[in-house]
Amino acid sequence: MRKLVSFHFITLNGYFEDAAGDTSWASQSQEQRDFALQKMEEENILIFGRITYEHMIAWWPTPAAIRQDPEMAAGMNNAEKIVFSNSLKKVDWQQTRIMGGDIVEEIRRLKTTAGKHLCLLGSGSILTLFAAHELIDEFQFMINPVALGNGHPVFAGLTRQLNLQLLSSRVLNNGVVILTYIPIRK
Repeated sequence: MRKLVSFHFITLNGYFEDAAGDTSWASQSQEQRDFALQKMEEENILIFGRITYEHMIAWWPTPAAIRQDPEMAAGMNNAEKIVFSNSLKKVDWQQTRIMGGDIVEEIRRLKTTAGKHLCLLGSGSILTLFAAHELIDEFQFMINPVALGNGHPVFAGLTRQLNLQLLSSRVLNNGVVILTYIPIRK
């Protein structure tokens, strides 16, 4: 059975992007890169919503990304990817497929099959939807030492309390904190 892990970088006040959808506030250190590469080596299937997919494809397959960070670009470009969208008709990023319809049922079905684990990157509304349906097995947050005046909060629109248990914590040299939680299911 597959596990579904979510990974988000957020601000101290809980935003995953600013009001304009920008994430340039997120720090990038060698330690963070090493952590991301280690996670990439776990060979998860990467999952995005359409907006996150559009952000990712705008950078990772480009010659600039490949020059700037060849290891990470290779990992992102070669990873198997799923985009949840009812509006996209085709994808141009290698190893990527589209899933539409009832994504809650699609994830439930995928989780019962054998294969690679699933990793949700970004995609705030999908995170909230999957959390509300108790589909996420592990939450990973990379908390940046920055606060924004406004933005899009992680778990926006969650209609019930989500109880979590801390599994691990790690403080990086630049002040970023990586927290891993598992849900407490009743």
